[in-house]
Amino acid sequence: MRLLSTPLIIGLSILGLYTSSVIAAETRVERIGERLNHPWGMDFVDDDHILVSERRGKLFKINLRNGESREIQGLPEVENIGQGGLLDVLVNDKNPTHMYYCYAKSGDDGVSTAIDMAQLNGDTLTNRKTIFHANNGSDGGRHFGCRLEISVGYLYGTVGDRGARQFAQEPASNAGSVVRFNLDGSLPEDNPNIKDWRPETFSKGHRNAQGMTLNPKTDEIWLHEHGPRGGDEINIIKPGANYGWPVVSHGEEYSGGKIGIGRSAPQFKDPVWTWIPSIAPSGMAFYDGDMFPEYNGKLLVGSLKFQSLYLVELKNGRPTGERVILEKEIGRIRDVAVGNDGAIYLLSDERRGGLYRLSR
Repeated sequence: MRLLSTPLIIGLSILGLYTSSVIAAETRVERIGERLNHPWGMDFVDDDHILVSERRGKLFKINLRNGESREIQGLPEVENIGQGGLLDVLVNDKNPTHMYYCYAKSGDDGVSTAIDMAQLNGDTLTNRKTIFHANNGSDGGRHFGCRLEISVGYLYGTVGDRGARQFAQEPASNAGSVVRFNLDGSLPEDNPNIKDWRPETFSKGHRNAQGMTLNPKTDEIWLHEHGPRGGDEINIIKPGANYGWPVVSHGEEYSGGKIGIGRSAPQFKDPVWTWIPSIAPSGMAFYDGDMFPEYNGKLLVGSLKFQSLYLVELKNGRPTGERVILEKEIGRIRDVAVGNDGAIYLLSDERRGGLYRLSR
């Protein structure tokens, strides 16, 4: 079922805390709480509360039942520059007081992606520790990456190329990589031991990955990344693999013409899905719930460019097709999450954006 743009029925809840829009029969999208300024990442603290970051450097805990919002104190200084700022946030499901977040951080060589771990005590972060600060600093404001995920006791994070594509293939640079840590912030002994790679590097050859999720059936890490002019990709991350950017790409230069040597080469891992033209993907989650049983085992992907939510169909563990299930109703979709109630939660990355719930 594709949710078409129908006349909206707008109204205030009896609590006056959010507006709701009836999109199609028995399906509704509603804003939870007040407007947010360019929200970027989110994760659930428990069934009733969610953490939401704003790119400008603020973090909020929002009550999913009544929309009440409380600002979290104790964050570090964040560089709000271009696409950088306070970006993804992740709660450790096995210990919800322990959390991670990634952000743009200044250093001697400019601004680059950093990851902190901290404890959430009430509305305050304590025992905050920076476990990673990428070595590909730049004065520019592009391509920080900065998604986080946990799989089988490891923390994964994405690092963008910062707009300097050549460093995505530089072994000693963090540019264009996925990094992996133990949950205490230490380095795993079984990280890939590849000549000249940084010890935290798990994979290389990425451009700007802004969606990452765990496949619950396989424990594989899936990510999507922005291509240049076309060529957005979904990749399944393997230890020590190189995904080719910028030597190979399904996209083109913004001025026209191919990038590198073509779309594929034997020494690089090919994507399992591409978008041409680009949809500017951001946020990704596998659906597993009772509210939308027809979505189970499928992949939800947000689109900034087309302000849409895509449902990616899978067969034998690989994408085979897609369709739009929400289109131009809430603005640019930055992040996607699935609650324990089966509802789909979305962030609208606008100056007057917000947290939204798609439900039945």
